[in-house]
Amino acid sequence: MTLELDHVGIGEEPGAALPVVSAVAAPGHPGVVAVETEQAPVLASLVAGGRMQPDTGRLLLDGHEDAAAVRRAFALVDTPGVAEPFPVMTVKQIVREELAFAAQRPSRDHVDTVLEELGLGHYADTPVQRVPTAVRVRLLVELALLRDGVTGLVVTAPERHGGAVEEWFAVLRDVARRGVTVVLVTSKAAAATVETLLDTVDTTGTIDTTGTIRTTETEGPDDAALSDGTEPGLPSGPSVTAESATVPTEATP
Repeated sequence: MTLELDHVGIGEEPGAALPVVSAVAAPGHPGVVAVETEQAPVLASLVAGGRMQPDTGRLLLDGHEDAAAVRRAFALVDTPGVAEPFPVMTVKQIVREELAFAAQRPSRDHVDTVLEELGLGHYADTPVQRVPTAVRVRLLVELALLRDGVTGLVVTAPERHGGAVEEWFAVLRDVARRGVTVVLVTSKAAAATVETLLDTVDTTGTIDTTGTIRTTETEGPDDAALSDGTEPGLPSGPSVTAESATVPTEATP
């Protein structure tokens, strides 16, 4: 499943709410949209997720314009004001909410099972605002993939939570290698860092729950599709099978 943002934009220059950007994402090849300002990442995510019609350009799923299909297949992950958890919610509360949203049993045992499968049991009672960014990304991405029919992710601005770009981007690479189509909306500075990682981050490396990158070999610079702006896990433990943990959650299309 390939998602392409083909010169999409909102508003007119100068000062467009979303300057024209392009990106291509496919399984194993994350697409990166590099934008600035407070509003642009949200708008770019809404467009990429099929939730908003751009003023210019096209959103293509496998070469066709089909916003409804994009909405069914792609979850918005940690999009401010749309699909992000309240900072004071604990990790286990987020899991419980998301299990219910995914029409799965939100029982205590099921919550514990999900956290253990992800290797995040020791974070169960930790407010999400206090977990490392790589852990946050891993948690929200895996919970997004619990939702029926979700095979793609639009992840919004992980850099706003701090932490090393190398750590949270490795989480997204790990997920993309599993066949998930990943679009990363991030700042130009973070995207520039990601661009350098394409020559140095390994094809089989993972990140453990402390944020340590485990590497074995390097990969080529064509491993991810970059935006035409300027830019492109934790243990790769078993997937718990996916739209993002949100309180409030984004509306079901």
